[in-house]
Amino acid sequence: MTINLLQTPEYRALIQSHIFETIQYLFAKNQEFALACEVKYITFTPELPQDIKESFEETVLFILRGYTFESAQLNDDHFSFEAGFGSDNFGSTVSMPLLAIKQIFVGDNPIVINLAHPELVSEKKKEASASTKSSMEALLNNPENKKLLKNKK
Repeated sequence: MTINLLQTPEYRALIQSHIFETIQYLFAKNQEFALACEVKYITFTPELPQDIKESFEETVLFILRGYTFESAQLNDDHFSFEAGFGSDNFGSTVSMPLLAIKQIFVGDNPIVINLAHPELVSEKKKEASASTKSSMEALLNNPENKKLLKNKK
């Protein structure tokens, strides 16, 4: 079985920490920057109008400067900022898991490249469900455990 090293929990933790520390460093230096992010992991509050959402590709570039840069907030696993969209400058808070950030740019220079994918809640549920199912199968494969279950009924 081949392991994809870029999708292991260890690598995800490593790159998430790298993204966090890089953004923290840029904030400390008051350096504006840009992010290339996977749209499917981004949350907009309030939700963007459909025509604006449909204009996005799979990956979108956000340039953080001025008010957008000043509104940005970073925590251990998420990044958010306020931005205006479309010709009417529709205001929304943009929030994303750090691992949804695929690249960080300063000027034209990419300074971080991330090949890991964020784990979706549904993926975690699937893994937990598979784990629970395999644990139950292991229990039921033991004839002694089957007897205990029959006695309980």
